[in-house]
Amino acid sequence: MKHVDFNTVATSAISALTPQLKTAYLPALDLDLADATEEEAIVSLLAPGRRRAFFMNAHCCNIRRQDKDYANAIAAADMLLPDGIGVELAGRMTGDKLAANLNGTDLVPALLTKAARQGKSVYLFGGAPGTAEAAASTLVSTTPGLRIAGTRDGFAGADNVDAVIDDINASGADILLVALGVPRQELWLHKHAHRINAPLSLAVGALFDFLAGSVTRAPKWVRKTRMEWVWRLAQEPRRLAKRYLSGNVSFLAHAGVKALGQLSMADFQRRFLDIVLSASALILLSPLLALTALAIKLEDGGPVIFSQTRVGRNGKEFRIFKFRSMTVDAEARRASVLSQSDREGVCFKSREDPRITRVGRFIRRFSIDELPQIANILRGDMAIVGPRPALPCEVAAYPTRALGRLAVKPGLTGVWQVSGRATIGFDQMVEMDLAYAESRTLLLDLLLIARTFGAVVSGRGAY
Repeated sequence: MKHVDFNTVATSAISALTPQLKTAYLPALDLDLADATEEEAIVSLLAPGRRRAFFMNAHCCNIRRQDKDYANAIAAADMLLPDGIGVELAGRMTGDKLAANLNGTDLVPALLTKAARQGKSVYLFGGAPGTAEAAASTLVSTTPGLRIAGTRDGFAGADNVDAVIDDINASGADILLVALGVPRQELWLHKHAHRINAPLSLAVGALFDFLAGSVTRAPKWVRKTRMEWVWRLAQEPRRLAKRYLSGNVSFLAHAGVKALGQLSMADFQRRFLDIVLSASALILLSPLLALTALAIKLEDGGPVIFSQTRVGRNGKEFRIFKFRSMTVDAEARRASVLSQSDREGVCFKSREDPRITRVGRFIRRFSIDELPQIANILRGDMAIVGPRPALPCEVAAYPTRALGRLAVKPGLTGVWQVSGRATIGFDQMVEMDLAYAESRTLLLDLLLIARTFGAVVSGRGAY
């Protein structure tokens, strides 16, 4: 009778049921990072099985370049989570955009909330004496049902490794949070993870300090602008100056060099052209932008900017920015006007669309509504020249051939835009975009940019 290894069978069964977290390779960092929403990351972290997860920010990447042992610890981790604006910028250097900023200060409390509902317990190891206990007290008061399996400081409490591991294992903790600082916490877990029973272990940096209140976190509006590092620097300038000032410059310089190595000369020239022209346009057109914003606000008091999800290069979604040219309830009314489309195919366009405002008709006639997309170009979501950025529902209805237009970045202008815009049917638009994708050159881009001015003045197909 053939021997059956039930442990192997069980492991295989768990693996089959475990959600596979999507990752993205960032060439500028030479790293595979989680490309997921917060909820997707939490589900994957709490799924059956053993895993070790680290957060990667600019500081971590700098240390990884200098410390071979730390680099090995990072390579051995089961999950690397993107943390901070630096990593996001490094991705954009090569046109890669991650789904979310998964910093530990936001993600871990949300993870523990879900873990508490599942009856899981957590052990806090690290921080100055008393910090882990204070952090645990905060978590208990803010997370209903959360069980604290134990706490231990990262100073005298960390001296005896065997005692630390015995205490963690005796506690029966399901989750281990280690806050010993980078790179010590990652090195500690890399060396001792095989002796720890807790299925999930995370290196969490300064999380305990934030939870304990010994370090004040930046206000939400600062975090929203992705400038939390400036707040931290202002709080501890002497300790963090090197890390955030020279460190950030070093990080971006190395990431930039790596990113350039991934680009052809044509891609580099095209991106350089995008940045120079869009930045110049932003400055020169600032009076027009301000007047347009004022006109929109005065007409109905609604938002000035309209933001919408569009599909970019290789099917990657992004948020496009436009001046709002329709009523504030336009999205809710879209289904009711689909039958009025003047175009054949999946792309909706109606000359008599009742949702367009008076100001909207004027700014559409002269393509002023498209100008906020300069920000999309600077961010790397779009190029100056490329196919029209499509809605996800439109892409979902694409025939197979039309998917080829997603091979290049969408553009503010392009062959379709200078050839008649809405007067051109969907199938003809697709053929134009495919031809551009196959034969685009810098000279062609410059010619299309030049033709754009005539197309804007004529207003053909602009409604």
